[in-house]
Amino acid sequence: MIPKLEYQVLRNAAKQLDESMSLPEVLTPEMQEDEAILKKIHTALMELVVIEGNLICPESGRKFPIKAGIPNMLLNEDEV
Repeated sequence: MIPKLEYQVLRNAAKQLDESMSLPEVLTPEMQEDEAILKKIHTALMELVVIEGNLICPESGRKFPIKAGIPNMLLNEDEV
């Protein structure tokens, strides 16, 4: 699963959600075997939660609101 991650995106998102989250700048093949780093990646993937805010599409810039931890990714009628 690690090779399929967009690691820099994960690292940036984790840092925005929790400033104390310290993932290495670059993930080398050796680091992919390090249990401490794998635990941090697991925490970033499975335990960080956005309760209120927005998901922003990197391609279109469209904002999808998140309320009570649930993202609303439905398109408006004029976007269909």
